[in-house]
Amino acid sequence: MSNSSSKNANFYKKHLGSVFVKRQQKQDDFVSLIFLIIKICFSLLAIISLFKLGYSSKVRLSRLREIQDSFSYEKYRFNILTNKFDDLFSSEGEQRFMKDQDQIISRDIIRVIWR
Repeated sequence: MSNSSSKNANFYKKHLGSVFVKRQQKQDDFVSLIFLIIKICFSLLAIISLFKLGYSSKVRLSRLREIQDSFSYEKYRFNILTNKFDDLFSSEGEQRFMKDQDQIISRDIIRVIWR
């Protein structure tokens, strides 16, 4: 009887061993699939984050360029107005200032200058 029980034990070990190996292989495949999905998700997250970072940097640089252009224009205007203001206090600056002013009154109208 010991011989037949050892045969049964060997049969069960072989049969159950292969089932156990198959089950273990399925679990390993499942875990590998889960890790692959997680890796893909993190890769997509990194790529999307890089695109968003690049776009926001582009927007920021364009805004800074716009501010720089505006500042340069205002600085240019300030320098022109500063020069005009300084010319006012130079010799005969008042006369030049009057000549530079836009003439709102048409030419055929009498002008009165109050002093």
